[in-house]
Amino acid sequence: MWKKYYSGATGLFSIVIKAKSKASVLKFVNKLDLFGIGYSWGGFESLAIYHDISKSRNFYKFKKNEHLVRIHVGLEDSQDLIADLNDALNIIENDENISVIVVTGSKKAFAAGADIKEMEKKTFIDLINNDFIKPWEEISYCSKPTIAAVDGYALGGGCELAMMCDLLIANENTKFGQPEINLGVFPAAGGTQRLPKAIGKAKAMDMILTGRMMDAIEAEKLGLVSRIISSEGFLEKVIDIAIEISEKSLPALIMAKDAINSSYENTLSQGIIYERRLFRSSFSLEDRKEGMKAFIDKRKAVFKNT
Repeated sequence: MWKKYYSGATGLFSIVIKAKSKASVLKFVNKLDLFGIGYSWGGFESLAIYHDISKSRNFYKFKKNEHLVRIHVGLEDSQDLIADLNDALNIIENDENISVIVVTGSKKAFAAGADIKEMEKKTFIDLINNDFIKPWEEISYCSKPTIAAVDGYALGGGCELAMMCDLLIANENTKFGQPEINLGVFPAAGGTQRLPKAIGKAKAMDMILTGRMMDAIEAEKLGLVSRIISSEGFLEKVIDIAIEISEKSLPALIMAKDAINSSYENTLSQGIIYERRLFRSSFSLEDRKEGMKAFIDKRKAVFKNT
């Protein structure tokens, strides 16, 4: 059985398809052409159905692991892309069954950046009255683990969006860049802040002031990329990493993520105090009892996110 969630201006609905084979499912889907429905076979024991004539984001839960969700971003208008991404994130944040979010893009580019033609018309007062960049930051506030699976180019806003995720996984074809300087501006969706923290001031200055691209090997060596995985079977391997994380205790994952992120905002001594408080809090979890008992019993822990 496969279940798909659709998020957008029209709200949320789900489609559940039960079938013995892919062929029988596709036979059913082909009857829906009148409604502009397309399909693709995901390769994870699931069928990903998407609406071709809608710009709303689709996200998918996999039969292989119900605690994992994938959000696909692409090259649509950036404001529509971010609005729908945030709509999906809001639903996912409030779904206690979902533990990990994988964000994917197209092979051409991870995500569309700002619309240059639209931005060219804006004035200083326009930006004061309407901070169009602010919605891009929403994923950075997500409490659950997020993984950016970057297959191809991550430039400008796409690079900044990838950096907002907790893990950034690339393949040998991936390239990163902040070419905004060539437009007479500079990165402003966190690029001047997150990039130096990831790769250091000298390399960030190099990338931002020249607008040059960085390949995945250099990006991993400097700490921008978590892992480089072969492009062959890339998404399947990223999903395996996400599944491994999703099998942990969600409350513990959220606490660990919170503790790590606080290190960017606090001094070392303040961060250690905060870390210790979160650690003490973890002793109120049933999952903590299960994890330690499973270790003693030499078995795999079965966490219930409590």
